[in-house]
This record gives sequence, structure tokens and C-alpha cells, in this order.
Amino acid sequence: MAKQPIPAAEPAQPGIEESLVALEAIVKRLESGEETLDGAVQLFEEGMRVSAACRKLLEEAEARVEMLMKQAGSEVAQAFTPEEE
Repeated sequence: MAKQPIPAAEPAQPGIEESLVALEAIVKRLESGEETLDGAVQLFEEGMRVSAACRKLLEEAEARVEMLMKQAGSEVAQAFTPEEE
């Protein structure tokens, strides 16, 4: 009897914190000026992918918060406005 291959588990997506750390590392490498043009373009592309993933995670979190607020009876979500000092 032939062995069935075990399906590979999908790699876990990094959370927002890990993604932000990765973005900071990419920015530092780009700002160092030590990358070749091709290397810098590849880093930029990776940064754009990580940035898009961060945006998606933040949008999902915002949607969850809005849903929780509605469930709690608060119908209107208010935009965050930082206090000025």
C-alpha cells in the first residue's frame, strides 16, 4: 500500500507586531544605502507586501471592534482623535 503524502500545513501568518518589526528592518536596510539597486527593489517589494498585510490585519481588527461595539449596543463607532498637548 502506498503511503499518502501528508499535506503541508500552511505557514502561520505573522501578527501585526511581527510585521511591523519586519517593516522596520526593511526600512533600516534601505536607508543604510548598502544594497544594490536590485536588492533595494526586492526589499521595497517585500516592504510593500508586508505593508499590505499590516493594512489587512488592521482592517480586520477594526471590523471586529465595530462588530463587538454593535453587539454591546453601541451603534455608532467614533473615529479616534488624539488629544493635543
